[in-house]
Amino acid sequence: MTLEEFINQWQSPSPTLLVHTSGSTGKPKPMLVEKRRMEASARITCQFLGLKRGDTALLCMPLDYIAGKMVVVRAIVWGLKLIDIPPCGHPLKQIDTPPVFAAMVPMQVFNSMQDDGERQKLWQIRHLIIGGGAISDDMAAQLRLHPGAVWSTYGMTETLSHIALRRLSGAQASQWYEPFDGVGVTTNAEGCLVIDAPAVCAQPLTTNDIAEIAPDGRRFRIRGRKDNVICSGGIKLQIEEMEAKLRPYVNVPFLITKRTDPKFGETVVMIAETNDIDSLKTICHERLNKYEQPHDFIAVERIPTTETGKPARAKAMEIAQTR
Repeated sequence: MTLEEFINQWQSPSPTLLVHTSGSTGKPKPMLVEKRRMEASARITCQFLGLKRGDTALLCMPLDYIAGKMVVVRAIVWGLKLIDIPPCGHPLKQIDTPPVFAAMVPMQVFNSMQDDGERQKLWQIRHLIIGGGAISDDMAAQLRLHPGAVWSTYGMTETLSHIALRRLSGAQASQWYEPFDGVGVTTNAEGCLVIDAPAVCAQPLTTNDIAEIAPDGRRFRIRGRKDNVICSGGIKLQIEEMEAKLRPYVNVPFLITKRTDPKFGETVVMIAETNDIDSLKTICHERLNKYEQPHDFIAVERIPTTETGKPARAKAMEIAQTR
């Protein structure tokens, strides 16, 4: 979708817009969302960040998904000056002057850090929000030195982008997400996060994210997704926690997934872009406990990802089942 096409949709008489989920855990799903709620989300974010009319905002994500659409809506609602470039892995290479505000995915931030010129521009962005994927410990450590305000976002299509931010830069850097004013969070009996955000969601939303609520009853952090739990021999293993243990030591793209097993119920499988399986086995032996050890390793040319760059977990499980 082009910017012109989206603006035409936005300016149409219809009170709703069609959006699609990212498809990280299955096929993308179509959703009709209310424009008035998108406007409310835009105002909340811009007000929280302290953006001003006339500030520049970088659009460098696909307009087919909510993250890209909301950058445009923020510009329309708050009077920001939009810098529109085609979605790519090196967005800052395409511009001369850094924007005041930018929304990027971790891959774009990672790529920008590898080039001196792009990194210099990245460091001049005053307000940077990062969403759509996990932020590694190494990236978080580097971003802590960023002179501006850098945030990790928490949200989804159903919440019309993010409803909470986690500070990554400066002395305020934290592991906890801080919900916006007017947003409440709890957990259900399964430990999954329940979001009450009446400005953007008509009803409370029960997520598949296993969360921990801070003692203040407001902040939260995410352990992983309910559907990313591997129950192997009666032991519950969280995929994201295992990947976090391995990420500093595995220098190729990889995913942890699962396979059904007649003895254990489910077993751990590691998929990676390498043929050096022996090295992976050594790293897993050193970094994972005995229950977390993969029962199989699968070499692939490319790790499955969605169009927005997230791990395609459903596709990964399909690979594990058929190899």
